[in-house]
Amino acid sequence: MDLSLFFFADTADTATVGDRYRLLLDSARFADAHGLRAVWTPERHFHSFGGQYPNPALTGAMVAAVTERVAIRAGSVVAPLHHPIRIAEEWSVVDNLSNGRVGVSFASGWHARDFVLQPENYKDRKNIMIETARTVQRLWRGEEITFDGPEGEPRPIRLTPRPVQADLPLWITAAGSPQTFRIAGRLGAGVLTHQLGQEHDALDRNIATYREGLAEEHPAGTRGHVVLMLHTLLGEDRQTVRDLVREPLTEYLRSSMDLIAAAPAQVGADGFSLDRIPERDRAFLLSRSFDRLFSNAGLFGTVEDGLRTARRLAAIGVDEIACLIDFGVGHDHVRDSLHHLAALNARLAEDRAAA
Repeated sequence: MDLSLFFFADTADTATVGDRYRLLLDSARFADAHGLRAVWTPERHFHSFGGQYPNPALTGAMVAAVTERVAIRAGSVVAPLHHPIRIAEEWSVVDNLSNGRVGVSFASGWHARDFVLQPENYKDRKNIMIETARTVQRLWRGEEITFDGPEGEPRPIRLTPRPVQADLPLWITAAGSPQTFRIAGRLGAGVLTHQLGQEHDALDRNIATYREGLAEEHPAGTRGHVVLMLHTLLGEDRQTVRDLVREPLTEYLRSSMDLIAAAPAQVGADGFSLDRIPERDRAFLLSRSFDRLFSNAGLFGTVEDGLRTARRLAAIGVDEIACLIDFGVGHDHVRDSLHHLAALNARLAEDRAAA
């Protein structure tokens, strides 16, 4: 089990100007110095929930500039919003800046508003994601690929600049659909997932489906790589941690609910949508969501609590926990938590050595 850091802040409209990326850069330096595996930043658009990360290549370049060892990853690039050449070019630059430390998780996208960037790709977004991932990999390996020019004429293209890594480490982002897990396996990619709407037993089944997909298309013994994003805060005392995270995590969940409510796809055939739920019922749902996330779907409490969670997840095939740390807890508390996370990482290293 490896540990990495994951960022998806809900502070784009409230953070102090000039200070929005301090936690990212300070935490990346910490991860680099203390042996954490990677730093992940997302792609989100047009909403305070995640919206300070519209381009993970840009934030990845920032991380590359202040680190030397930690891997730099996109979690995720929304593939149907971009031309594959542009994705390959941007990440090749970051690969050069970091001397070969990048990796990319591709997502199909889900919120219709994001697709103002490429409205024609919304309906077929999952297939476009798959083809884009394959095309980026081919460009990355140095293949010449023919694209249409402005008059429909063929234009052969090779990637410039050439990346440092011969192959781009690749994941597919899966929210919980078994089909997406199988697609990731058949592509030979890793899978990046979460437990926001995915219970432990469902995650176990989906990981098995992922590895079945690997076995269908790839040599026997190919294991792949499963990364699970978990909201994270560790400390000396579990109740103290619970008290620290209750308010910011509840507000974070509220912002997430608001984003979902704004998505046209969330309106049912009967006209029901989340934005019509009375405030009292929303408060109840948020309270239940917080309890579930803290108790069963996050990395919270003490180092010993974290060790039990990590071992339980390793038993079902999770290879890496991507620790989401920027959900509204104060900078100083997060900084202190990182030291406990480093202690957990050391304990997991002992597990690896024993294995």
